[in-house]
Amino acid sequence: MQHMQIETLAEQFEDARPDDILSWASETYGERLAIVTSFQITGIAALDMMQRIAPRTPVLTLDTGLLFPETHDLINNLEARFGLDLLRVKPRQTPRQQARDYGDRLWERNPDRCCHIRKTIPLREALVGFSAWVTGLRRDQSPGRANTPIVSRDSRSGLVKIAPFANWREDQVWAYIHEHDLPFNKLHRAGYPSIGCWPCTKASVISGDARSGRWANRAKTECGIHIPLEALHA
Repeated sequence: MQHMQIETLAEQFEDARPDDILSWASETYGERLAIVTSFQITGIAALDMMQRIAPRTPVLTLDTGLLFPETHDLINNLEARFGLDLLRVKPRQTPRQQARDYGDRLWERNPDRCCHIRKTIPLREALVGFSAWVTGLRRDQSPGRANTPIVSRDSRSGLVKIAPFANWREDQVWAYIHEHDLPFNKLHRAGYPSIGCWPCTKASVISGDARSGRWANRAKTECGIHIPLEALHA
């Protein structure tokens, strides 16, 4: 798909419903389409919609080896509920092996490198063979995501990236979750609007900023999967 086609599609889908966008994605890419989710609320809504469109669409989730127990519980719950074709994508190194090679608590000393090792590289390798992937990005999640297109070309993998909920607000997603009686991470009730690895996730520290608890008290707001990080430092 050419760049101009992608831009045209992104414009056409601005007023489209997420399920219509997902239907288009499934019809266009078939078995070459993957859903990538960390089981935040938007990803859960996407999985639920996809059950009525193409329930055997492959689902990829990053198991960094540093997830909260509550996140594992949620993944197991949804895997059983939906019968997901789920691939748990893991880094080549366990946290202990990473500590051996890079020193203890790399996430504190160089969080960008830690994310690169435990998230960016494994996902890039797992997406080989696919042509497009669905993400739960929304424009209201952070200033860095405010201009997220509904359809784009991923700069690193070259794959088409589809964000069917880009123009939904958080309250719309929660309304969908409750309307369809979908499970969600128990940590949301404890003040965690966005949930990643346990060493780098706190309850929200800035009111109205859904990602302020991620890498709290740092300038870092992204792991590098969606927005490229600056050059890594040793």
